[in-house]
Amino acid sequence: MLIRHATMDDLTAIATVEAACFPAAEAAGADALRNRLAVYPDCFWLMIDDGRNGDVIPADAANATDVTDCGSADAADRTHDGRLVAFINGFVTDSPDLTDAMYDDAGLHEPDGAWQMIFGVDTAPAYRHHGYASTLMRRVIDDARAAGRAGLVLTCKDRLIGFYARFGYQDEGVSESTHGNVVWHQMRLCF
Repeated sequence: MLIRHATMDDLTAIATVEAACFPAAEAAGADALRNRLAVYPDCFWLMIDDGRNGDVIPADAANATDVTDCGSADAADRTHDGRLVAFINGFVTDSPDLTDAMYDDAGLHEPDGAWQMIFGVDTAPAYRHHGYASTLMRRVIDDARAAGRAGLVLTCKDRLIGFYARFGYQDEGVSESTHGNVVWHQMRLCF
């Protein structure tokens, strides 16, 4: 497995996995994802199945020419270096709380901000329940810490509070977000 940041070339694969992971009212559409990628591609972390037997390798050590067919029946979830397994995306801001406006307005991204917001944690259905999202979340946390952020903020449904608590996120209660007409809990991990 390869972990790297996204490029605009990954848009189709990202949109395909996003649509498979969230109901339409909650999923980011291709236009929103395109806008995000144009402004903050370094705030997209992708895990790619590059045919290397599950080992997670850094992007700079990968040999993109040595890619096998990872069994994808649908080319839409493929990238130039393999099949998209999972991704996490969000942006950076000084605002301490995740608001609905942030999902659609990439211009709110503040590259030197204090908080890494997480808008989505997506795992392609064929790759779920193998720990890939956890591996990727640990990488995002490590990168945010190394960048000097105050921490990370995300919202999640009630059933996922325990999952995020395992990484040290604290439940701050029901969020003011009504994104997709869903009740969300705001979770915060402080460094």
